[in-house]
Amino acid sequence: MPELPEVETVVTELNAVTKGAKITSSETLTQKIRIPVPPELDLSLKNKVILHVTRRAKYILIHLDGDKILVIHLGMSGRIHIHEADKKTATQKHDHLILHLSNGKDVFFNDPRRFGLIELIDEEKINSHRLFSHLGPEPLSRNFSPSFLAGALKSRKGPVKVALMDQCLVVGVGNIYASEALFEAGIHPETSAQKLTIQKIEKLTAAIKAVLKSAIKAGGSTLKDYRKTNGDLGYFQHKFAVYDRAGKACRGCVCDIAKTGGVQKITQGGRSTFYCPRKQL
Repeated sequence: MPELPEVETVVTELNAVTKGAKITSSETLTQKIRIPVPPELDLSLKNKVILHVTRRAKYILIHLDGDKILVIHLGMSGRIHIHEADKKTATQKHDHLILHLSNGKDVFFNDPRRFGLIELIDEEKINSHRLFSHLGPEPLSRNFSPSFLAGALKSRKGPVKVALMDQCLVVGVGNIYASEALFEAGIHPETSAQKLTIQKIEKLTAAIKAVLKSAIKAGGSTLKDYRKTNGDLGYFQHKFAVYDRAGKACRGCVCDIAKTGGVQKITQGGRSTFYCPRKQL
């Protein structure tokens, strides 16, 4: 699933291409995704100007004139690809929406597994909307601080890795970056969240921010489906310290894997977790 760095990369690229352009027309190619696309969407989008594009959690928010926001969630396998309209790019299998823009660009939303989402929302209702009202703070914001995280974790008896996956606590960290941040902070993923000391929480807060910033700079991580809007792969997967490295040494490690067994893989909350048994105690 595309996580915060991947979505942030897409948002940055969308802003560069679509800001100020008018949606001259759109094509809803199928309404059958996780939440059915409103049948009136194409009519509602016609001649709307894209003011700018932002991100909230793992949602793409395309701000339109008329105080509307087109919300897109990439789901498990979705991606945005952008092409020149005059090249008449053939529609790909699993393309669900095409935005034809006044600047000669076509923006495609493609989602093979159909867990994505497309919804048009009134701007004034966005924070109270069912998709957003329950969300925790952005991990790269000032609101996500050691004092906030300490308060949020003090009543959580479960593993800290599972807590970090809760979008009500903090948004967008996701499975890959939770494993990577816990490694950077030297915290075992099965540690009870409420038992973390303030020193460990300070390290974890800093590690989450550092890992996410590094991943954004690298254009996100491509493991299977994710691509940038021009089709290029993300690069951060080449920098993983522990994620998807079971049985191998953690990156930059001097451990003797014959003794430690290398990076360990466990399952938490139905998701794979990776950690170094020597560095994460």
